[in-house]
Amino acid sequence: MKLKSLVAGAVMAVASVSAFAGDQSIAVIADGASHNWDAFVGDGLLSNGLDVITFTVATPGTYEVAFSVTGQKLTFTGASNLNDQAADVWSIGKLRFVAAELTGGAPFVLSLYGTALTGASYTGTYSVTAVPEPATYGMLLGGLALVGFAARRKKAA
Repeated sequence: MKLKSLVAGAVMAVASVSAFAGDQSIAVIADGASHNWDAFVGDGLLSNGLDVITFTVATPGTYEVAFSVTGQKLTFTGASNLNDQAADVWSIGKLRFVAAELTGGAPFVLSLYGTALTGASYTGTYSVTAVPEPATYGMLLGGLALVGFAARRKKAA
């Protein structure tokens, strides 16, 4: 009986630790599609007034990124930012929103400032698209020039 109680207590303790987590690191998919990231629920949400979510991309480069966060039973402040660039913060009824977008290199650090009531939660969506390097455009123009040259030569023959 004591072992069952001990196991049940350990399971509840582990479950409560994950519920109180706000800061997180997420590996993103840079395919330009919209993806959701996990909601955070618990009394420890926005503990000390800040949650930091770091989004990493496996391949170095320049990316266009857009994030949006929706929450309830909490308040986000205007200090919320993405890589130190101010995010848009607004409310509609009881819903709270944060949105930010920029072009730059990973990692992308979303800092959410605010306060949360008991039972607060938020969830987010991100979209990351790779920006082609200048060399890619050069190769594209070179290929088009070769196709044009071949078409002109074929027409002349």
